[in-house]
Amino acid sequence: MNLSELRPVPGSRPSGIRVGRGTGSGLGKTSGRGHKGQKARSGGGVRPGFEGGQMPIYRRIPKRGFNNIFKKEIIEVSLADLNCFENGTVVTEELLFEAGVINKIADGVKILANGTLEKALTVEVACSKPAAAKITAAGGKVEVK
Repeated sequence: MNLSELRPVPGSRPSGIRVGRGTGSGLGKTSGRGHKGQKARSGGGVRPGFEGGQMPIYRRIPKRGFNNIFKKEIIEVSLADLNCFENGTVVTEELLFEAGVINKIADGVKILANGTLEKALTVEVACSKPAAAKITAAGGKVEVK
């Protein structure tokens, strides 16, 4: 079986309603649109959020705060999460992603000093100062590029 051979189960996909096919069909003449008006015209209707000229809800409610479009998303990793690696491993952002410690590499990764580290690792990721102290105390090295 190929993807090109797949077909829906007969009867599961009803055919579309054909309008404008005579008065006997029930949807002839005005085709279910009524008489005149904005919604009867071709391309007629109002845009989403339009409330008939009343001040729309998105303009009535107060706006608060600020969204920085240049914000950098730094993924935080606890020091305890690095215990899944073997002694002497060189920890990089790509290795953390492949091991499943982080879900994505956004704008960077930073290791925080949460928990303890029992392995001697070489870390090539940005660290906080307390985390770097704990890594060196465990016999590892911090090599931030």
